[in-house]
Amino acid sequence: MARVVITGAAGFIGSCLVHYFSNQHHHEVIEVDDFQRPEKNLNFEPFTPYRRIQRKDFIDWFRREADSVDFVIHMGARTNTTEQNLHLLNELNVFFSQELWNLCTQHAVPMIYASSAATYGNGALGYSDDHQRVFSLVPMNPYGQSKQDFDIWVLKQQKSPPFWAGLKFFNVYGPNEYHKGRMASVVFQAYHQIKKNGSIQLFRSHRPDIADGYQSRDFIYIKDIVKVIEFLFEQKPESAIYNLGSGVANPFYALATATFDALRLPHNIAFIDTPEDIRSNYQYYTCAEMGKLRKTGYLTPFHTLQEGVFDYVQQYLSKDSYL
Repeated sequence: MARVVITGAAGFIGSCLVHYFSNQHHHEVIEVDDFQRPEKNLNFEPFTPYRRIQRKDFIDWFRREADSVDFVIHMGARTNTTEQNLHLLNELNVFFSQELWNLCTQHAVPMIYASSAATYGNGALGYSDDHQRVFSLVPMNPYGQSKQDFDIWVLKQQKSPPFWAGLKFFNVYGPNEYHKGRMASVVFQAYHQIKKNGSIQLFRSHRPDIADGYQSRDFIYIKDIVKVIEFLFEQKPESAIYNLGSGVANPFYALATATFDALRLPHNIAFIDTPEDIRSNYQYYTCAEMGKLRKTGYLTPFHTLQEGVFDYVQQYLSKDSYL
């Protein structure tokens, strides 16, 4: 029976992975996180864990037990994109990841880790996950820089785990993000705004070539994230940094109308100015180039935005349900 370590197990993506792997009868899941945050309790309380380890104790445990671990899925990180504490970001997103990488290398344990599309900055250099491009990227915030720093460090290593994959997540949405507050997905925010007010406010465009509400993002449903990680876990293709988006850019207007439609409510959309303090760095477009992942043989279609929004709203948000 495979023993799988999942860090960030109480968080959004990590808890969805715990749910998936815990339901596979041939996996023993070792959950790692700070389990003292009550707002995350419902992400992990339904599971009877094989083992649950506090983040602060994990590295010492892994030093002792690494030879008994078959795979590490490292989703644990400081994920607040507005975080300005560089010491905290380096400690959790860089140094902790480096130590885990080195132990996986030493003990020949395959490893998947979470990177981020925030590494692409304003998108001026495009959204290619070619390794040569990684070194030129300029993130726009300390969070993105911490992910960039680890990606670059990984690509410079002479020794590595027997298989590894870094996943540049684009705009992920779906169940188990209830605890994220302001950092929750736009779908989550749209749903609650519509339920409260019967309407939604989107940022007005401040570019003459883009209509209001047609600022676009690559939104990807959490269930697609889980399927890709399952594929990488099982198939172990070429080790690399991979984009993980849908490969399609959708305007916020389309997301808003899909949310109204999922709620079976008439569209009621207004526009407000983008706040001046973020206007200069505001992204008008993101879209993952997905060719590298597709070349590994992963050919499963991703949810369309409407399919994902309908499933999320009707099966989870409207029921306060978890994955």
